[in-house]
Amino acid sequence: MRHTLSIIVADQPGELSRIVGLFSARGFNIETLSVGSTLDPRWSRVTIVTSGDDRTVEQIVKQCERLARVREVRDVTSQPHVEREMALIDVSATPGAARQEVLSLVSVFRAKVVDISHTRMLIEASGNREKVDAFIEMLRPLGINDITRTGYIAINRVSNEESSQETLVGSQ
Repeated sequence: MRHTLSIIVADQPGELSRIVGLFSARGFNIETLSVGSTLDPRWSRVTIVTSGDDRTVEQIVKQCERLARVREVRDVTSQPHVEREMALIDVSATPGAARQEVLSLVSVFRAKVVDISHTRMLIEASGNREKVDAFIEMLRPLGINDITRTGYIAINRVSNEESSQETLVGSQ
């Protein structure tokens, strides 16, 4: 099963290496890895997507929680959450019908053109994996020159957290 882990870790040199080392030591593959700042500049959020059975991932979560400068580890897969990935796609788009077809796909997939030349376009697309994959497959026959993808970022849904808190308050 696919799992998305959200890890809040001290923003210090070597911390990411220690987390990745845990995965490596257990023979786990990391499908995607993304690191970004949080509201507090002393902490970063590491989002890791991996595959494995629930029991093994639970062990990795527990081991991550024991690392010295890890504040929080969540397997967001087990709760309602939002996941997004971004891709930058360099696609052939000569003036005329080819360019119009690319622009039509950009519109349908709610992507956006971020750079353009006489023969190519650089497109930004974001969404879940299925949406980004589908967009890339639609562009493939037109001639993709290059792709770069961010990997996933994820966060728990706020609507569910508010509902849970309201239930707690109402039962007190």
